[in-house]
Amino acid sequence: MSSSCWGLPAVRSLSRGPMRERGRAEGGRGLAGCGAGAGRLAGPAEGGRKRAPLRAAEGRWYRPGCSAMRGGCRLFPLLLLALLRGLCHGREPAPSAVTCGSVLKLLNTRHSVRLHSHEVKYGSGSGQQSVTGVEASDDANSYWRIRGKSDGSCQRGTPVKCGQAIRLTHVNTGKNLHTHHFPSPLSNNQEVSAFGDDGEGDDLDIWIVQCSGTYWEREDAVRFKHVGTEVFLSITGEQYGHPIRGQREVHGMPTANHHNYWKAMEGVFIKPSMDPAKHDEL
Repeated sequence: MSSSCWGLPAVRSLSRGPMRERGRAEGGRGLAGCGAGAGRLAGPAEGGRKRAPLRAAEGRWYRPGCSAMRGGCRLFPLLLLALLRGLCHGREPAPSAVTCGSVLKLLNTRHSVRLHSHEVKYGSGSGQQSVTGVEASDDANSYWRIRGKSDGSCQRGTPVKCGQAIRLTHVNTGKNLHTHHFPSPLSNNQEVSAFGDDGEGDDLDIWIVQCSGTYWEREDAVRFKHVGTEVFLSITGEQYGHPIRGQREVHGMPTANHHNYWKAMEGVFIKPSMDPAKHDEL
């Protein structure tokens, strides 16, 4: 380990000859191999307190009270420094982490359709802008921007954590992914719509990202749970007729199942960074 972390020096094995010889030459001074004095020279005690003398056993110097296990005192400083190294170097987000500000398409992994919206309103229910699923991978109306639940809560380039609350804003129309207590037109589940103007809607635009790790990774299948009504963003395969023939109904379901897994696909991804001032597009 380098000396860059908290100014800690590299540790030498306590069993090496030169250190052992120095302990003999200095009248019992050597490295305290364990306890609070680990890594310090063990000489006269501070404040007048006497310290237990060093003793030799099996060619090693040790202080009474150290672990009785073979090599225990020798390994203690190494274990301590390994722990400090882990504290100094926290877990960094993977390069494939999905980040705030990224624009992407979302694929329903069960039905192989992408989350989509357009300026076509529902003819029943809320009458708001409809949200559907489409098979085409090159449709420009399938892009969504990842934003925080409020302005400033999801800085550009910051990795999205599992369990984080976000908004998904439809790029071409500026409306947010939304759901409420209206029945969906085909399956009678809960209607999902696009709502608001220029990215500003209401509290029913907020979804929780559910995934298994620390961050939402692009290769992972994740769920989106609605905060206000506790349903999951889902597709079960029902198809619309005219004027959006062949597109699938998107709705909210109260249970987690294989119909509500989504995966990040095509898009413009902001390079993950814990410092939002430093970012780049991938």
